[in-house]
Amino acid sequence: MKIGLIPVNIGVESAEQMIGLAQLAEASGYESVWTFEHVIIPLDYDSKYPYNDTGKMGADPEANLVDPLIALTAIAANTKTIRLGTGVNILSQVNPLLLAKQAASLDMLSNGRFMLGVGIGWLREEFDAMGTPFERRGARFDDYVVAMRKIWSGEVVEHQSDFLNWHGFKSYPVPTQKPGVPIIMGGNKGKIFERIATLGDGWFAPASSPDELSPFLEPLKAACAAAGRDYASIEITAMWPGQGGVEAVNAFAELGVSRLVVPIMALGADPAAGIQRLGEDVIAKL
Repeated sequence: MKIGLIPVNIGVESAEQMIGLAQLAEASGYESVWTFEHVIIPLDYDSKYPYNDTGKMGADPEANLVDPLIALTAIAANTKTIRLGTGVNILSQVNPLLLAKQAASLDMLSNGRFMLGVGIGWLREEFDAMGTPFERRGARFDDYVVAMRKIWSGEVVEHQSDFLNWHGFKSYPVPTQKPGVPIIMGGNKGKIFERIATLGDGWFAPASSPDELSPFLEPLKAACAAAGRDYASIEITAMWPGQGGVEAVNAFAELGVSRLVVPIMALGADPAAGIQRLGEDVIAKL
């Protein structure tokens, strides 16, 4: 089981603090560090956050939320082995050509350590601020994934769709990882399982216990079967509050989970001490 840490880009007061936590995680045996993303946090919003009962995200408008790709680039330059993931970036509201360029560049500069976690998005107010239509964001998401993989191929890009008109160009560098940066799709709503089965390399599951995760595995298996995809090829990442020790980790492993990502806020008032403690009590014993 691989153990990651999330989020390394929220609430930080300096580059030294953020990089220091990532370096400590690397030294403590963590496999990866992850970011959250929102470009803005509205003072008030009608959109409903789909993954808790309040319908509100857990960050204040004044919270420092460092851009994920900038944060991970800084961490990449100051670490050697720990993998770097976005958990997740909102693909449907950005320019996919620019994101593909940034992702390939980060993968090259980190020597193939980047994982691009992406989601469709739920915050209409953020789409409005970004100047991107909220409508058809699912179709836009699907199209962007296909289009970005063409960018990463290194071949001449030809891609015409309802959303893009790309013709006759290349974009280098291409990712160090082949055939490209792994795309990990987040969420459990709508057509996400069909999207994972047809377009994704992995699933970032918004579940923090085996009981919460288990009901969603059958729909994912069914989607893979319908798409002719080997279910075992889907790398599953789940959230874990860091409690229950090795026994809790093994319960996730029995469900086929490959990676657990631990929220920093679940590690106590002293994050550095919590990172080290989990490394010694759990990661070292796996």
